[in-house]
Order: sequence, then structure tokens, then C-alpha cells
Amino acid sequence: QVQLVESGGGLVQPGGSLRLSCAASGFTFSSSSMSWYRQAPGKERELVASISTGGTIRKYVDFVKARFTISRDNAKNVVYLQMNSLKSEDTAVYYCQAIVQSSTYWGQGTQVTVSS
Repeated sequence: QVQLVESGGGLVQPGGSLRLSCAASGFTFSSSSMSWYRQAPGKERELVASISTGGTIRKYVDFVKARFTISRDNAKNVVYLQMNSLKSEDTAVYYCQAIVQSSTYWGQGTQVTVSS
């Protein structure tokens, strides 16, 4: 079955960096575009970034452009989110998403807390 396992979250000071990883299994990873979402307390889950199957097309929402970078390693079945210049408003649970044969799958999420 499809499994998505996020890791790499934690507590970081404003201006710091984190790299999130999402290990995928149970489907043909190289054939699926992948996305990162986040959900802050009391807010709806929102898209952060997406990457195409081959990694050549990357899309970001405005509030993370030039700070976050999405990438993937199709040999390892992993998608990454490099987050730099973190701000307090980036505090959220970050989720990995895959769409496989028209079904949407989510990981369990990893908490990112930006605080001094």
C-alpha cells in the first residue's frame, strides 16, 4: 500500500534552516508528481510546493518563494523540502502528498516550530 513518511521537522530559531524528507513506497514514485502542504493551528491545510515527476517543474506559493526549495531523488523514492530563512509564521505541521491513480495520499506530518 502507499506509504509516505515525513521526517526532519523540529524546533529552529527564526532565520534558521531545516530540510524535510518524505520517503515514499507502495507506488511508482517516479511516475507521480509530489507536493508539500502545511497546516498551522486553527488554519486550513495549504499547498507549499509541488514538483513534477522528473523534477524539472517546480511550483511554489508566494510566501515561500526564494526561501524554500523542493527536490526529489527518484532513485531513493524521496522528496525533500529545504527551508531557509524560516519565520515564525512558517510554524506548522508539514505534510507530504502524492496522487496515485486519482487517489490522494498523505503522510502523518512532521512538526516545524520556528521560535526563539
